[in-house]
Amino acid sequence: MEIPGLGPVTVDADFGDYVSPSLPVPVFGDALCRFVVVGYDDDDAKADFETAISAFLGLDESALRSASVPIFQYYLDVKTEAGDDEDLVSIAGPDDIWSSIRPGGEVTVQREDAYGDRQVYVSVECECAWEPEHGLQIVFRRGCSVTKVGPFDSRLTNVSAFGRADLADVVYHRFG
Repeated sequence: MEIPGLGPVTVDADFGDYVSPSLPVPVFGDALCRFVVVGYDDDDAKADFETAISAFLGLDESALRSASVPIFQYYLDVKTEAGDDEDLVSIAGPDDIWSSIRPGGEVTVQREDAYGDRQVYVSVECECAWEPEHGLQIVFRRGCSVTKVGPFDSRLTNVSAFGRADLADVVYHRFG
């Protein structure tokens, strides 16, 4: 089986999702990531997946700039929760946040559930120096722009994560 933009994919025996070989991802400095495509076979609009994958693979590192401030806010919230933890990395500001982030090796592409906006999203779980347990999730709506960041919760929007329609355009919402 081939998915346009990814090439040949295999079926994950446990979950039935399609998995690509590792590919360079320009938005993350060509870090190698495999793509996991969820729900592709059952979807009536497969082209939406293909468009999101193509858009995502067409992004360069500048696409992350809009997420610097919300990700820095996530860092500040973790720092506040940690209190006087001397082991917590010190990050001076939003422009310095990216040196403490490393993309995970997996990119998930899936459509938001029936309770969401039904768009296709590209979600990347990253490691971050300030939150090793929950990491950092960066989500791109239609593969084009960052629309959600925060601890990895596998949700694609803050609307679905928090059950609040007023968070539709909020990129980062404080956890807890």
